[in-house]
Amino acid sequence: MTGYPAGWSVAAARAAITAEAPVLLPLLNDSDPTIRIDAAYALATAADPDHTVRTALATRFTTEHDAIVRAALLLAAAETTRAHAHPPTVWWLRERWQDWTEAPEVRLAAAIGWLCLTDEPAPEDLHQTINTFATDERAHAMDALPWMNAAAGSGEPGLRRWIRCMLHPQEPEPSDDPWASSP
Repeated sequence: MTGYPAGWSVAAARAAITAEAPVLLPLLNDSDPTIRIDAAYALATAADPDHTVRTALATRFTTEHDAIVRAALLLAAAETTRAHAHPPTVWWLRERWQDWTEAPEVRLAAAIGWLCLTDEPAPEDLHQTINTFATDERAHAMDALPWMNAAAGSGEPGLRRWIRCMLHPQEPEPSDDPWASSP
């Protein structure tokens, strides 16, 4: 316990990122995909009252060719929308996970973002999308996204853990204890 409420540190971090958003926005166009992902991740926490960040994420999405970066842009748009409600973004995310022309990583990220922004139950076609595309290989590839990496735990890739927690909350947390007896 440090004596400082966590809310203050979160607010300070958000204020710092918001102040530096003009420096971060051009990084969405960097030649390095990792830089573009990290820029999207940082910008997702910026205050965005005039929708500058959301617009930049959507604009970059239209020209981005890397599926993992496209997924990052959708997750960033969802995080921004979680902090600053924007119904058209919720609709846009739904369209992305339903779009069969999108890469599987993009559809999965859109499904995650949409579910995090709505109180609607997961429709059958969303379950089908996730069941079709959420392979172990793809789950490990998507751990390159900071959101998925942060969701990982107990030896479970972030995508797998997210699916278990959001769509199958009744399933127990896997144990990473090598000494635990198996049932």
